[in-house]
Amino acid sequence: MNNLRFEKSPYLLQHAENPVNWHAWNDEAFDVAAKEDKPIFLSIGYSTCHWCHVMAHESFEDDQVAALMNKTFINIKVDREERPDIDSLYMTVCTMMTGSGGWPLTIIMTPDKKPFYAGTYFPKETIHGRMGLIDLVHAIHEIWTNKRGEIDRSTKSIIENLHLQNRTKPGKDLDQNVLTKAYQELAERFDQNHGGFGDAPKFPSPHSLVFLLRNFGNSGNQQSLQMVEKTLTAMRMGGIYDHIGFGFHRYSTDANWLLPHFEKMLYDQALLALAYLEGYQITGNPLFKQTVEEIFTYVLRDMTDSKGGFYSAEDADSEGEEGKFYVWNIEEIHHIIPSEELPHLTQVYDLQEGGNFHDEATGRKTGANIFHQTQSFDDLAAQMDIPTQEFKEKIEKLIKQLFDERCKRVPPHKDDKILADWNGMMIAALAAGSRILNRPDFLAGAEQAAAFILDTMRDETGRLMHRHRDGESSVDGLLDDYAYMVWGLIELYQASFDTGYLKEAVTLNSLMLELFWDDDTGGFFLTAVDRDALLVRQKDIYDGAVPSGNSIALCNLLRLGRLTGNTDLDTKAKELVQAFSDPVMELPSGYTQFLNGVDYALGTSREVVIVGDPASDTTQTMLDMLRSEYNPYMVSLFKDSTAPADEMNALAPFTA
Repeated sequence: MNNLRFEKSPYLLQHAENPVNWHAWNDEAFDVAAKEDKPIFLSIGYSTCHWCHVMAHESFEDDQVAALMNKTFINIKVDREERPDIDSLYMTVCTMMTGSGGWPLTIIMTPDKKPFYAGTYFPKETIHGRMGLIDLVHAIHEIWTNKRGEIDRSTKSIIENLHLQNRTKPGKDLDQNVLTKAYQELAERFDQNHGGFGDAPKFPSPHSLVFLLRNFGNSGNQQSLQMVEKTLTAMRMGGIYDHIGFGFHRYSTDANWLLPHFEKMLYDQALLALAYLEGYQITGNPLFKQTVEEIFTYVLRDMTDSKGGFYSAEDADSEGEEGKFYVWNIEEIHHIIPSEELPHLTQVYDLQEGGNFHDEATGRKTGANIFHQTQSFDDLAAQMDIPTQEFKEKIEKLIKQLFDERCKRVPPHKDDKILADWNGMMIAALAAGSRILNRPDFLAGAEQAAAFILDTMRDETGRLMHRHRDGESSVDGLLDDYAYMVWGLIELYQASFDTGYLKEAVTLNSLMLELFWDDDTGGFFLTAVDRDALLVRQKDIYDGAVPSGNSIALCNLLRLGRLTGNTDLDTKAKELVQAFSDPVMELPSGYTQFLNGVDYALGTSREVVIVGDPASDTTQTMLDMLRSEYNPYMVSLFKDSTAPADEMNALAPFTA
């Protein structure tokens, strides 16, 4: 076994038996590279990444490739989820050098961490014009040995460009025009036939859906609402949703949401639950409510540690095959479902003898079926002349039989590390779900996770740690850890009115400002001021699969400012908007979560303080009314008139 055998990351441990002599990212590895005058081969991925598995099986488990790599490089493996700061920096390098990125991310760099070559997946042998890893190793050896001057010039240029990309200068305030422009960009990319934005592959983009819902809430723009309703319905009925065990897969490889990339990520469950919650509040669509409840059922059942934290992800692959755990052929279903019930099931979920999807390469049917719906339960029940509720209950019973049978299969690998930022997202989602749907069990799940993070994943000074696994909390907390945990705590306070959560949110937010704020030009850095810097201290603002820490921090600053009456937080929010106004104005639809904060700042806010006896029916009626109303920019405070008010008066002096 190589050096990775001592690590906690599931991804690194997957490579601990490779013949490649992997090192973790540490000073010792770079010291060895400098001493032996070897370049670094940096490979970044994550444990549920399909193409990471492919490259590992083809190359990193191959003795011939390993011998070449060990001779030429000092080889370093990084889990992108454990070290998002490293991943963010070198992914920026890759997109800057190649125009695209992805995982596994491959970076060749000097012993002082300066990159000079970047790519993603490499096959073992060169094929179809795509360079193979063996040829790459030989080419790098030649360059390193004979063209060191070219490397020096290349690294200097790359570092200069990194500094330029990362340099921000305060711009103007953003106004309503940027919100209008973002809406127009999303409307132009909207798929009128299938919902979602753009063509295949198609990603859920929940924060863009939330942006459109709030656009509708502010302006009454029916097109915004229609885009969201179509997308939420299409995703829920499509194959991207797991109709048997619940929860969403990562993305759809086609345009109509049928064929998913099967991995499941915790952050997708959290962000999509929030989008469906707001969709339900506006439309009252019971399908959206059901989707939220099923997402949380999946998370609390399959993704929750016994101590309360939430696991990170489930793999797409099982038994070496992507999607094997999730797909069915008709013969399998015949053995489980009574023959008289089978026509109902096949009609609801479009199950076919030859399979209901085609192989991407050959175009032929595979024989496998992905459960998805082409019609609603209401329409199908009407066609069959069966009462809708009776029909739904019949189908739910059959699905439960299939779920029980599926549990006997070999399950996909579960990445059981607990990340503070992703847990913060799920805490926020569960707390919001408990408040909106009146589900105390969702609140209990959120509270248990918050207790785990706050009790287990902080050091002796109160600073957050990023990752917990196998009894160890490690890796210094990054901006996203603080921003998302503050969000989760704010939502917990709004759901429970437990003053302790508001106090913790204020404390972590203050620490975030102290550790990550840029006093020169505004905005938050990804890494803390007193921690080891990489080549540059990055600021991230793009709202990709996960909204940036700066975007979440903006919303937090505004909400905490309203909750506590601290106008300094409003000032910081204004500076944060100005720090990133130029890139946001260039392509607003790439920053929809940030724009939710801008919308909050521009709009009419509503702060409600209720003082009363929590045991009083009148008090509870008022609280229930607050919980049921769709007003995403409202904040509420509760003061117990039967208890001392010292703590609340200290947190929110204006309530005294």
